[in-house]
Amino acid sequence: MAKSDAPIIVIKRVKKGGHGHHGGAWKIALADMMTAMMAFFLLMWLLGASNEDQRKSVADYFRPSSHSQIQFGELAGSNGLLGGRSVIDPDGFPFTAKQTALLERLTPESEGGTQEGETGQDGKGQGGQGESGKAKQDRENFEKLEKDLKEKLSENKQLKSMQDQVNITREKDGLRIEIIDKADYSMFRLGTNQLDPKAAQLLAEVAKSIKDLPNKVAIRGHTDSLGFAADSGRNNWTLSTERADATRQLMQGSGVAYQRFQRIEGVADTAPFVPANPADPRNRRVSITVLNQ
Repeated sequence: MAKSDAPIIVIKRVKKGGHGHHGGAWKIALADMMTAMMAFFLLMWLLGASNEDQRKSVADYFRPSSHSQIQFGELAGSNGLLGGRSVIDPDGFPFTAKQTALLERLTPESEGGTQEGETGQDGKGQGGQGESGKAKQDRENFEKLEKDLKEKLSENKQLKSMQDQVNITREKDGLRIEIIDKADYSMFRLGTNQLDPKAAQLLAEVAKSIKDLPNKVAIRGHTDSLGFAADSGRNNWTLSTERADATRQLMQGSGVAYQRFQRIEGVADTAPFVPANPADPRNRRVSITVLNQ
């Protein structure tokens, strides 16, 4: 029997079905979702941890289109939004709403920007001195003043006992020097504006230290919450004002020029040093602020 010359036909059937292997695309999608959830969680946490003013500062910072001086494309570089400076540098922000929110980087030196005698492209104001130069001068003068006062208090035997009653603080308006009463010592005689001799000596030393500075001076008187008798005709408002003016008179007599005093005020017991106890004797104090130029 002869062989057949017909070709052999092979049929291959591929069975489809089942799930099979889809690759690793799902891992990328899951990672993206987890990243987005983490970012959302951090955003919610930051919003909950900040107050309304801080949130407004952040919103103002991320809204550059509301400021006409920023042009399209000028958001970075030496001529852009940050002027080539670091994002955490408080002087690198062009708006008054500087980085006061979550990083708390605002310092008294950087508050306010340029007002009188604004600096031009040459870096000088109308008076010939840049605003940054005044801030630098204030910082150096305040550091020297603080050091000088601490040395005088530590070296003077009569004033050494009052060291813990003198509080020196930098604030946005300038350098604040507070003389605070204690339970066993009061600057003024009870209910009057008559200074104790030791307190008068201390104020005279403060006046000598600031009399040659160019800065203006503000004085504020404070009292505790203990009031006067109803038929006395007096109250803590008049008492705090009288004590502030008595401080001015003594400082003026010690060499501080009359024109240097910019503000003399009494606030009674409305700004206590110890808010938890309005009657605390430490709430009785005089604040002397050497104002920024």
